Amino acid sequence: MKKFLSLLMIVAMIFSFAACAKKEEPLVSEETEDSSAQVEEESAEEPAEENVSLELEDTVVIYSTHGEDMLELVADKFEEETGVKVDFINLKGELADRVRAEKDNPKADIMFGGASSLFMDLKAEGLFDQYEPSWGPSIDPLFKDSESYWFGTIQTPVMMCYNTEIFSAEEAPKDWSDLSDPKYKDQLVFRNALSSSARVMYSAILQGYEKQGKAEDGWNFMKSMDSNTKQYYNSGSLMMQAVGRKEAGITFSTLNSIIDNKLDNNMPLEVVDAESGSPVITDGIALIKNAPHPSAAKAFIDFAGSAEIQSLFANEFNRMPTHPNAIATSPEWMGQIKFKIMDVDWVDLSSKQSGYMQKWDTEVKDASKDKE
Repeated sequence: MKKFLSLLMIVAMIFSFAACAKKEEPLVSEETEDSSAQVEEESAEEPAEENVSLELEDTVVIYSTHGEDMLELVADKFEEETGVKVDFINLKGELADRVRAEKDNPKADIMFGGASSLFMDLKAEGLFDQYEPSWGPSIDPLFKDSESYWFGTIQTPVMMCYNTEIFSAEEAPKDWSDLSDPKYKDQLVFRNALSSSARVMYSAILQGYEKQGKAEDGWNFMKSMDSNTKQYYNSGSLMMQAVGRKEAGITFSTLNSIIDNKLDNNMPLEVVDAESGSPVITDGIALIKNAPHPSAAKAFIDFAGSAEIQSLFANEFNRMPTHPNAIATSPEWMGQIKFKIMDVDWVDLSSKQSGYMQKWDTEVKDASKDKE
C-alpha cells in the first residue's frame, strides 16, 4: 500500500513538473521575442551611427577667385567650428588653368568662386566630383548644376544704370537695344572684355540675337553700341567714377557695385530693369575630382554655402545670396530690388564666350574710333 502511494506521489510530481514547464514556456518565448526585437532595433540604428559624421582630415585646400578678406573670414569661422585648417590661394583669372594643369595630381580640394560658365566648362572636362551639400535642395535650379557637380553661393545680376543728374527716367534707356541709339553718343562707358561682367553681358546680347537667327544683326548692334561708347576701362572703380563725374551718363555693372557706389559714395545712380532682362552671374563652389582631403572638402562646402555664411557675405561684402533663407537676414535692398532675369543658355554661352570675345576685341572694340 505504501509502495502504491509512493508510486502515485511520484506520478503526480512528474505531471506537476510537466505542467509547470508548460506554463513557463510562454515566458521564455516572450523574453526571446523581446531580445530579438532589441537586436533588430540595434541593427536598424547601426547605419545612422555610421553616418553621424565622417572623420575630417586636418587640412582643406581651396583655389578661389574671391577676395582675401572674404576667404579669411570663412576660413577662420570654419577652422573655429571644425578644427580643420584652411589653406586658400587666390588665383583670379588663372584658377581654371591651375585646376586643369593638376588634373592627374590634384593639389586642391575645392574650387570656390568664378562664374557658372567656368564651372560648366570644367565639369565637361571631368574635373569635378559630384557632391550635393546639405543646403543644395534649397537652391533654385537656376543657381546649380542639375547633376550636382557645382552649386551657386552668390548671385550677381549685371544691370544698366544711369546718372540721374544727366538723364531723367523718361530719357534713360529702357533696354539694352536702346544703347545703339545715336542720342546716346559718347554717353556710354563700359568695361573691357577682361571683366567677367562685361564678357557675360556682351556674350548674352550676342546669344540673344543668335537665338532669333539674327547673328549678323547682333554684331551690327555691337558695332553701333561701340560707336556710342566714350571709353572702355580696365577698372570698374574708374568706370564708375567717370559716371559720377558726369563724363558719361550710362554704364552697366554688377548690381552690388551699383548699390555700393549709390549708398557709400553718394553717386546719383538709378538702376534700369531692362525689358529683356539682365543676366545673372552665379558664383559657384565645387569638389575637385580626386581631392586629397575629400571629407574636409565636403564639410567646407556644406559650411560655405549655408544660409548663415551666405548672409554673412551679404552683410559684410554686399554679395547677394542664392539661399532664400539668407535673403531675410541680408541688407534690405537685396529683398527690395526686383528685376527680370535674362533668358541665357549658360551651357551654350560657356562654349561660345571665348569666340565671341575674341571677335569683339579684334573687330568691334573701338572700331568706330579707328575710322575717325
